[in-house]
Amino acid sequence: MIKLDIVNAIVQKTNITRTKAEQAVETVFEAMKNSLGRGRRIELRRFGVFNVKPRKTGIGRNPRTGQQVNIPPGKAVRFKPGKELQSLPTPAIKP
Repeated sequence: MIKLDIVNAIVQKTNITRTKAEQAVETVFEAMKNSLGRGRRIELRRFGVFNVKPRKTGIGRNPRTGQQVNIPPGKAVRFKPGKELQSLPTPAIKP
């Protein structure tokens, strides 16, 4: 699923214009990015929780040269699905 699919679903369910649906989706995503950028947690009931976790420093290796590279500390966004999302049936995998 991509952002356009979300916009299309909103248009079909609410009968609002595509432009307004795109603005709504963009506004929600922008608010989420801003909140995560400030290190705040986002909890969407029955869906899941997004939060920012610190990432440790480390030593990596350049795959081309084999030279060691220092990896600076950073932040990573983590998602923990809610109970309703975890209980979705898994689709059958076709060989």
